[in-house]
Amino acid sequence: MILDNITVLDFETSGLDPARDRVIEMAAIRCYGGEIVSQFSTLIRFKGALPPKITEITGITSEDLVNGMDEETAFRILNRLIGDSTIVAHNAMFDLSFLHHTLLRLANRSFNNSFLDTLTISRNRHTYPHNLKEMCDRYGIVLEGAHRSINDVYACWKLLEKMNEEKSVESDLNVLGYMKKYGMPKWYPTHASMVPVEIKYA
Repeated sequence: MILDNITVLDFETSGLDPARDRVIEMAAIRCYGGEIVSQFSTLIRFKGALPPKITEITGITSEDLVNGMDEETAFRILNRLIGDSTIVAHNAMFDLSFLHHTLLRLANRSFNNSFLDTLTISRNRHTYPHNLKEMCDRYGIVLEGAHRSINDVYACWKLLEKMNEEKSVESDLNVLGYMKKYGMPKWYPTHASMVPVEIKYA
């Protein structure tokens, strides 16, 4: 069963460029057979000042990150937590890009786990808007404190379960949607099926 061994993860970052910017907060839950068996959440030390926009979105300040975990340790723990599981994220293109570029920088390698993107599934099944909060509202899931990693992770897990109950997400494995008008992203996983998306409006 596809959801028997998954890791739901979420990154908050210092910007949008995975090759240049850094992960400043991460959270992940490892789930076996519908039960959470492990979880990890940490702020990550960051040199320099965070852009005000990032603080506005996440509520995380530069001061919060002074005593954060060092990046290498955080990603080593995350990597061990993920293991051989299927990675799940809402807007997985974003999180997987940061995972790829950070692993490349720290360990000179990437990842080859299968993945599920709840945003791609949302765009396929529903009309706009598709952000995590809106999707949770549609399925009656309570999301408190969006844009803090651990809250987003739990919400994403619940959203995936609800979507899978509605219709199996088996066919969505390793499928990534990208906005047709912007063209293909610079980087994407080599094992991904890339699908052009046009947003459906009501």
